[in-house]
Amino acid sequence: MDLDLRKLRYFVAVAEHRHFGRAAQALFIAQPVLSRQIRAFEQELGCSLFTRTTRSVELTSAGKQLYDEASRITAVVDGALRRVHEARRGEQRLVVAFSPGLHVSDAIRAFTPIHPDVVVDVLPLRWWEQDAPLRDGRAQLGYLRRPFDDSGLRTVPIGHETKVACLPVTHPLAGRRALTSADLDGEPILGGRARRTSSLEEKFELIAAGQGIALVPVSIADSYSRPDLVYLTVTDALPVETCLAVPENNRVGPAPDFLDIATAALRRRTGA
Repeated sequence: MDLDLRKLRYFVAVAEHRHFGRAAQALFIAQPVLSRQIRAFEQELGCSLFTRTTRSVELTSAGKQLYDEASRITAVVDGALRRVHEARRGEQRLVVAFSPGLHVSDAIRAFTPIHPDVVVDVLPLRWWEQDAPLRDGRAQLGYLRRPFDDSGLRTVPIGHETKVACLPVTHPLAGRRALTSADLDGEPILGGRARRTSSLEEKFELIAAGQGIALVPVSIADSYSRPDLVYLTVTDALPVETCLAVPENNRVGPAPDFLDIATAALRRRTGA
């Protein structure tokens, strides 16, 4: 069965709006047309994607799985189409992804005078993505923290970061100078399977509200300073390795040159 990308985009709109009328408005099509397209899509797939009531539209288990896959599918297609049009226009573009708290500006400043014809875009990563944009085509190179799946990727070590504990200022341990892992035994840790958060902002808001603590790299702590949180060094926490990553098959175009220049620039920045 061939996947109909138009119907997939219609499905994503309904999944995000949880309402056929609002989704139809966002897509600039009539609601009956959208409803027919979704029913036809469900028939093609052989399963129901939505549970419909008079008041709500909810994803089924199959719908939830398709929604998780859809963003990757559409990203691959959109990236491929973008690169086709850029090639037609004779343009060169490089997208560099980076994990929260890490900075690629030094590398871009070093790269641009040598390759002024290459447009460099940046892609801030959400904490759970890591290597995904390198695999679905949204980015050609990433500045990441381990752990991540490095199969099929060429990685170049940059440096290491210490981890700190993020606590609300009202926490009994907030007045300490430093902590050990033993000090945190029994503390609710945000970001694990028990309570995942969709963004760092959400995580820090929950910590400030006394809903738990988190262990984060020091560069994230530096980037998200706020008066209702404290960051304390965890003396026996293992450091986190930072590295540049690029798909192994990406050996043409500007990515290899950027990798070499970025390696030197970022190692200087980190003192590695």
